[in-house]
Amino acid sequence: MRSFYVLTRPQRVFVVCAAIFLTALVIAEATAGKFFTAFHLPFTLNLLGVEFDRVIMTAGVIAFPITFIVTDVMNEYFGKRGIRFVTMLGVAMVVFEFMLLQAALAVPTDPLSPVPDEAFASVFGTTTRVIFGSLAAFIVGQFADISLFHWLRKLTAGKHLWLRATGSTFGSQLLDTFIVLSVAFAGQLPFSHIVAITLFNYGYKLVIAVVITPVIYAGHWVIDGYLGDETAEALIERAEHDQVGLSAP
Repeated sequence: MRSFYVLTRPQRVFVVCAAIFLTALVIAEATAGKFFTAFHLPFTLNLLGVEFDRVIMTAGVIAFPITFIVTDVMNEYFGKRGIRFVTMLGVAMVVFEFMLLQAALAVPTDPLSPVPDEAFASVFGTTTRVIFGSLAAFIVGQFADISLFHWLRKLTAGKHLWLRATGSTFGSQLLDTFIVLSVAFAGQLPFSHIVAITLFNYGYKLVIAVVITPVIYAGHWVIDGYLGDETAEALIERAEHDQVGLSAP
């Protein structure tokens, strides 16, 4: 009889986490070209001589916080090498997304198409610069996040998950946000607007980093229950020593 390979529980957790991470990343890239008004300010905010009466953010921030959660969870169980592998896979998938979008933009639009060529191009044509900006920002921000997470883990001797989860996000996302907006919208928006939207998006990410902390703890609780305490502790121990531990039963 033919035998089939069955994934271990740690491998299943890795695959599920990677799938969630990559889906959220690709959606964030595809939707980052849309700006929306998060809320109106009760006062006028002056940034670099430009007045704002509302907080403006990119639609990419809706999906992107999910990557924070998954990054911290994978850091905890699979260490630097595990999350770095998924990060580089994410870079490859964003490039793949770009190639598919270029093909979709290039094919002629049929008269029966409910979405006219101009509308499709206006939405996904701007995604090209967003993708290049996001790639640069994602690589810098993600590796900064990974390094900060493990530095804080060593500093606290593996305690205070909330500190390394929020601290790594605080330190990495200012770089990420500024780089992506600068590359994507330089020449299209004044520099003052780019700085303002960077601060708006960064402020949002800081709030989200704090708000999702209970979600990260809940994720740990679910994964620990699925893996069992012994396997979960073994994975965390291996992650602390930067070892990949997917072979546990």
